[in-house]
Amino acid sequence: MPIHYEERRCVMAVVEVVKYNGGPDVFAWKFPSEELGTWTQVIVNESQEAVLFKGGQALDIFGPGRHTLATANVPLLNRIIKLPFGGKSPFAAEVWYINKAHSLDIKWGTPSPVQLQDPKYKIFVPLRSFGQFGIQISEARKFLIKLVGTLPIFDKETILRFFRGLYLQKVKDSISGYLVNKGVSVLEINAFLVELSDYIKDRITPTMDEYGIRLLNFYITDINVPEDDPAVKKLKDALAKRAEMDIVGYNYTQERSFDTLEGAAKNPGGGQSGVMGAGIGLGMGLGIGGAMGGQVGGLAQSLNVAQTKKCPGCNADMATTARFCPSCGVDTQAGGGAGIAAVPSTTVCDKCGKTFPKTAKFCPECGESLVKKCGNCDTQVSGETKFCPECGNKL
Repeated sequence: MPIHYEERRCVMAVVEVVKYNGGPDVFAWKFPSEELGTWTQVIVNESQEAVLFKGGQALDIFGPGRHTLATANVPLLNRIIKLPFGGKSPFAAEVWYINKAHSLDIKWGTPSPVQLQDPKYKIFVPLRSFGQFGIQISEARKFLIKLVGTLPIFDKETILRFFRGLYLQKVKDSISGYLVNKGVSVLEINAFLVELSDYIKDRITPTMDEYGIRLLNFYITDINVPEDDPAVKKLKDALAKRAEMDIVGYNYTQERSFDTLEGAAKNPGGGQSGVMGAGIGLGMGLGIGGAMGGQVGGLAQSLNVAQTKKCPGCNADMATTARFCPSCGVDTQAGGGAGIAAVPSTTVCDKCGKTFPKTAKFCPECGESLVKKCGNCDTQVSGETKFCPECGNKL
């Protein structure tokens, strides 16, 4: 006698116990067998839900505990399944387990640097960002229908793959918008990670809710820039230089003035290299502070005083500020001195008549002091000076 179709189904091995055998990082797991019976026991652990699918339709959701597949527990079975064999019947159905526990260690990161313009220094720098977020499946039916579909398993890697475009877009837009609105440099953004994390969480939450996922938290643990990037190296060098200026106490303009003076001091062809070198050394010893401009002006004045010129009469060196030559008495401002012979290099002591070099201040024979005063303006001059450099009086 031929066996009817329903009888063949009854002869087949029917699962009597359905329980979860998935891994700890799985959010949705489908029981591998679909041959169930109205006497099958469905075991659901704590922090789980089980959803029964028949013919692509979600019949019911089971919470933690032990459940028997019967018309009393699943009323829709009575309309979908014919119940021969004394009210017990095998049938094909799917059982999905949904993990309702809080998962807080889903790590994310930008796979490649994001080019952003630093709002403070106006240069483009590459930026990487890393962090983690936590989720919970809040609505199992919505999660299965909208997101899982026909996948046999849905874990953390799948979550990251599905939502990578979402969080990358939100992270990029949020960080760039935050930098512009707050006027914060990329190198200073790590001081605002808490505010920025909350800001991004609020922007991602509505999208996650559409798929039955509750976003518990969203953290940015680090925002950094590649150290070997040329723009980043240049910016950090400039900031280090500015920090050095702040410590010493001068600005960029004053530093450039300092560099110019130092270069002139090192130039062997410069007539005032020795004086400049001495002035710069003195400035470094005293500390170059906010009054650098005044010190530079004073140095320039001292350089003017220290400069010398040639007497048009005797070709002797004399200060640029002196009007009369201390050797021959020529008035340099009147243009005199033409045709006057140079003063000899020796002189005679008025007391003992000894001849000696005119640069001496005392007579080597009798010790007579050769320093004297001008009888007209009382200016003290050396003994070999013939004319007062202040008033031109003949000595």
